[in-house]
Amino acid sequence: MLRGFNLLMHKTNSILMHTPKAAIFETAADLESWPKILPHYRYIKFLERGPDRNIVVMAAQRSSIPISWTSEQIIDRDKFEIRFHHLKAWTKGMRVVWTFSDLPEGVLVTISHDFRFRIPALSPIVDPIIGDFFIHNIASKTLRCMKAYVEARHRTSPSDWRTRVDKVTA
Repeated sequence: MLRGFNLLMHKTNSILMHTPKAAIFETAADLESWPKILPHYRYIKFLERGPDRNIVVMAAQRSSIPISWTSEQIIDRDKFEIRFHHLKAWTKGMRVVWTFSDLPEGVLVTISHDFRFRIPALSPIVDPIIGDFFIHNIASKTLRCMKAYVEARHRTSPSDWRTRVDKVTA
């Protein structure tokens, strides 16, 4: 163990959305729509598909850097949680949980990433590179773009949501 280094990475991103919780939850659970509504997602390929469990290859980009990983998605409609377990790539073993909390001012959508890197000698670079540079950045964009999409769908016509998404990804 490396003294002075936290071998467990924990990142949390949150945003307040002004749309019914069920609509936000179903949009977040619908991975097939992500590349259409989240411009930084390149594709999602289903390896296994079910109503509450999927195995997918997810591909996004951070700036112009392409990344991809294989993940199991669990959709828990009773708890209003979406959980991911990364199965392959550099983030193998990562646990991701989406939660949706009703507040008086809206719905707080939170994405939490927890990861214990498999190679202890490289752990000091996990938090700043994988955690901050990639995960925090992509999760922030995901939440901002999803907020623009769901709020536009529930307030205005579906055609003008793209303008809002383009503004938040610039």
